[in-house]
Formats: sequence, structure tokens, C-alpha cells
Amino acid sequence: MSEHSVPSPTGVVDTRYWHRVGDGRVQCDVCPRACRMHDGQRGLCFVRGTEDGRVKLYSYGRSSGFCIDPIEKKPLNHFLPGSAVLSFGTAGCNLACKFCQNWDMSKSREMDTLADRASPAELAAAAERLGCASIAYTYNDPTVFMEYAIDVAAAARERGVRSVAVTAGYICPEPRAEFFRHMDAANIDLKGFTEDFYRKVCGAELGAVLDTLRYVRHETRAWLEVTTLLIPGLNDSNRELEELCAWFAANLGPDVPLHFTAFHPDWKLRDLPPTPLATLVRARRIARRHGLRYVYTGNVHDPDGGVTWCYGCGEAVVRRDGYAIDQWQLTADGACGSCGTACAGVFGDRPGGWGPRRARVTLGVDDGVELS
Repeated sequence: MSEHSVPSPTGVVDTRYWHRVGDGRVQCDVCPRACRMHDGQRGLCFVRGTEDGRVKLYSYGRSSGFCIDPIEKKPLNHFLPGSAVLSFGTAGCNLACKFCQNWDMSKSREMDTLADRASPAELAAAAERLGCASIAYTYNDPTVFMEYAIDVAAAARERGVRSVAVTAGYICPEPRAEFFRHMDAANIDLKGFTEDFYRKVCGAELGAVLDTLRYVRHETRAWLEVTTLLIPGLNDSNRELEELCAWFAANLGPDVPLHFTAFHPDWKLRDLPPTPLATLVRARRIARRHGLRYVYTGNVHDPDGGVTWCYGCGEAVVRRDGYAIDQWQLTADGACGSCGTACAGVFGDRPGGWGPRRARVTLGVDDGVELS
């Protein structure tokens, strides 16, 4: 392990980002929530808590399950398209989104749900053995299990396997620098564009997320893509979309892909309707009008919303049907095959061949792989 002590058999490990406060409590400094805890208490994420006067992580080496996904499902359309990614998460989250799609894991208070175990070395070896180009830290937010994710990423890098963070970006500057130094790509959720939405619907602050987006874009080598889930009546107005896209263009630039995805009723927002396709098309039109070159729609069947267009000549360089690539017109160096304009991203000589499949994996000497 890199900078962290060896975990106990129950998956408990000491952490670095905390300090003692004057009233006998210890403050966790991983995210802006700044949970202050007496011994025996857990933070809002539930997987970080205080024991013996120190903040510990209780989910190191433990997972709710391992799956092989298409990289496009993260979603990442410009990072090794078509490749397979070994995906896993733990339990807990440092946000409180009322629309959470993975609430059974992110809101879990039952550590027994973390039935699968794997060391960083075992995960890295399995990804290489299974032909996965990368490992994704996903399903719940990896910032809450950052010690485990960082150690997996370090082991994976030694084998030529890359690392992908799927995160809400709600993290403080010092741990943020350490965490993203180990990531090769990230998809960060920009859940809305008003402080009111973040506070009332997500239990967080917008400003910290914007800081993370700027940091990853300008201060790291990680490839960045951004996702905004559009919820009818809550964050889908023309005014909010115009402001979001204007900020995006000015702060992240035209080459960062933006994914608008459809909401489906879940968790504590079951009384709202699903997002209409027309809303996603409208959002995509607004983003393109602000000069964003790569704007996608997701969680709906929208062939046009999955196309990567060359901004030089207007030709389709990658066509997708869902998570499957059915047309590839990029050269070996990632340029348009028609006009030679470079397409922003991280590409191989050709697309990967994993396709839209999803496979449940049981890690061991002979990995069990069950397609779904």
C-alpha cells in the first residue's frame, strides 16, 4: 500500500485527511461536509468514522460487486471507445441526492452488503487478465473510499491498466490533488447549476463542484467528461441550461464532452415523471449554441445524441447505438478521416470490441464471468 496502513481483516484502515477540534471531536477533511465526530460515530457517508481518536475507512478492500461494463456506460465517449472497464463500488456517499439511481449501495448502512473482497493487486491482475483497459471506481462516489481507489489505481498502473473516477466531485483541495493524480479519466456529475438545487436536492454546495471541475480540467492530466441529469421542473429550465453552458464554455472549454441524461423516478423522487427526449434535445441544442463541440444524450434511445461529429467538416466520426459503436471514421492518431481535424480525447488505433455487454465477475483464481 502507498501511504496508508495495512487494513484489518474487516476492511478498516487509517486515513490521512482529518484533524482534532477543540471539543474532543475529530473532523474529517476529505469533503466540504467536514463531519465532526466523537469516537464511535460515523460521518454522513457512513464508511468513514472515528475510532481511537482517528478517522478510519471501514470499507477498504470490500465491494458490493464487480462488473465488466462498456466504457461508454460511465459515460465516457472519448476515452478508449469500445473498451471494457472493470467496475466496482463500495457503500456510502457524501451527498444526499433525492434522485439517487444507486441508492441501495450509496445509502447502505449495512456493511454486510459488501460481500465481495479484493486487494488492489488482485483487482489490477484481474483487470489485465480479463482484457479490461481500465478500472472504474463507480456506483457510489469513490471520494469516500479514496484510499482503496488510490491503491488500486497504483497497482493497475504498474500493469498498464488505467483508472476512471465516476464522481460528484465534492472533495476538498488537498485530498482532491492526491486522488486525481492517480486517475487517467473522470466523469464528474454537474447535478444542476443553482445553489438552491444543490442544497435542497443534493445536500451539497455547487461552488465546491465547480472548483473540482476547473481543477481537473486545468491542473491534471486526467481526461474529463461531465454529466448532468435533467430532472423535470427542478434543473431543466432554459435559463439554468443557458447559464450552465455559458459557464462550461468559459471555464472548461469547447472540447470537454457534456452528457445530458434522462431522469427516471427513483429513491425519494418517485412522484416526478421521466425526462422527455425533447428536454435532452433542447439542452443539447443550447450547449452547441454555446460552442460546445461534443454534446451527448443518455438514458434514452436517441441515435443522434450518441454521434461524435467532427467540428471541422461536420462529418460523423463515431456513430453509436446505445453503448455499441457501429461506425468509426477516426484515424490512428484520433483525427477525422475526412478532413484531418483532431478529435479531442484518448483513442486507440481502433475502437475496442467489448460492445454493449455487461458481465458480473466473481474474482478468484479462475474468474467467473456471467454475461447479462
